[in-house]
Amino acid sequence: MSTANLPGHSAPRYDYVVSVPLEAGDSRTALETQLGGTVVTWPGNDCLGETDCVALLGFNRSPAAMQALSSTATRPVFIERNKDVFSGGGALTASMGGSRSVWASGDIQAWSGGSRSVWASGEYSFLPQNTALWTKINLQAAQALAPNLGAGVTVAVIDTGLDLNHSAFQGSLSDPSTWYDFYAGDTVPQDEGTLGTGGYGHGTNVAGIVLQIASGAKIMPLRVLGPDGSGDVSAIAQAILWAAAKGANIINLSLGSTEKSKVVQDAINKVTAKNVMVVSSAGNANSNKITYPAALAADDNAADFSLSVGSVDLSDRKSSFSNYSDKLEVVGPGENVYAPAPGELMAAWSGTSMAAPMASGSLALALGQPLKVQLKDLENTLISSADDVYANDLNKAYKGKLGEKGRLNLTAFLRASLK
Repeated sequence: MSTANLPGHSAPRYDYVVSVPLEAGDSRTALETQLGGTVVTWPGNDCLGETDCVALLGFNRSPAAMQALSSTATRPVFIERNKDVFSGGGALTASMGGSRSVWASGDIQAWSGGSRSVWASGEYSFLPQNTALWTKINLQAAQALAPNLGAGVTVAVIDTGLDLNHSAFQGSLSDPSTWYDFYAGDTVPQDEGTLGTGGYGHGTNVAGIVLQIASGAKIMPLRVLGPDGSGDVSAIAQAILWAAAKGANIINLSLGSTEKSKVVQDAINKVTAKNVMVVSSAGNANSNKITYPAALAADDNAADFSLSVGSVDLSDRKSSFSNYSDKLEVVGPGENVYAPAPGELMAAWSGTSMAAPMASGSLALALGQPLKVQLKDLENTLISSADDVYANDLNKAYKGKLGEKGRLNLTAFLRASLK
């Protein structure tokens, strides 16, 4: 796969990604010698010989050579074209100059009714832009019910990276040893590009939304999408496995593809089997079919720990862009959501990508407190405690396709979940 026209991309780009079940006695070197290719994900030696113990290898070979590999391998292997088919959904809808004083405390503290006061230069600065959004999902009351605000919880944001130097994130990121840029092939997952162009700022916004909900949580920044907002199968699968191995409790995937990837879904199944929660956005094509991996969130293999999220407006009407489906599980108000933007700015984005981190932040609030429900029931509680959006006549055409009940209600969720 060519790396031409991929700004800042220096990580190897493989034409194919191959999933290989490991056997007792396997090693990285032996596997590469036996099959060729390059090991890109190695699960460690503890699981060798177990049924779900697999390594991912990258290959740059012709289709004929890959067919030959499939027929001559001494063990079953799964071969998938490493397509650049995943993209981050959402569009920049507004931006405004931010000042360092707005984020002067070094982290995003509890938002009261959607505005946050920061003492700077002898006067308060207010950020009222999200007041209506947070009122809609009962954020202020929810944060009172969960005073730890997600402390001790790590949310991996697998996206375009973050503006790692933004004042809003100081003190709110996981240890740098857990960071990785699977797009550039280094340990600095920095959001790169030009604001208003492509996907630049997408991951920064998504992470900022999580922290507005659960300001005590830590963000693990993992970059898989380039400046144009797209990424490939291999990078996303690697990032999912990495996040779980590095201690993430929740993985936010504000990205999707119209094409199903077995390699990505296998990675999700593997981490959800270890009780890591995966939250995925539903896509922004106004289609009666949600994107992958959100479309498989209710699949038996991952259902208890995987969640799909769509978007509504402030009147609970389906957002004009949001995909919908009887597989969609919950919706959030994903229009004009203000959050940090690269360069000490704030910006508003709209998309199911913005609704997904609201759900991730909600789960983080719950995980930061003692639970009265079993962990495997937490996402279902989030779904069942949602407010009914079908009472809105404007959603008649989408009956049963905007979630079991509809829009996030954080207070109802936490009252049903916490001791």
